[in-house]
Amino acid sequence: MSSRRSRSSRHSGGSRISEDQINDLVSKLQQLLPELRNRSSDKVSAARVLQDTRNYIKSLHREVDDLSDRLSELLETSDTTQADLIRSLLMQ
Repeated sequence: MSSRRSRSSRHSGGSRISEDQINDLVSKLQQLLPELRNRSSDKVSAARVLQDTRNYIKSLHREVDDLSDRLSELLETSDTTQADLIRSLLMQ
């Protein structure tokens, strides 16, 4: 047994995840990523799936920030009645 494996098993506290479970989770994660979703027939490494997941989450954060900025601008330029209506719709 490698020293890395023995260390991880000592730190896991008995709740060790099997390699099959990890592979299953990576496969499920791959299906959630638009870039990799249709590549199920191609073998994609777990490292690639994790890297693409990181990039995808970063792009979603940028998109949320952009939409938030656009909404703020819209609310600033709208009259009070429209802004109140938009805010009430967002709170639902």
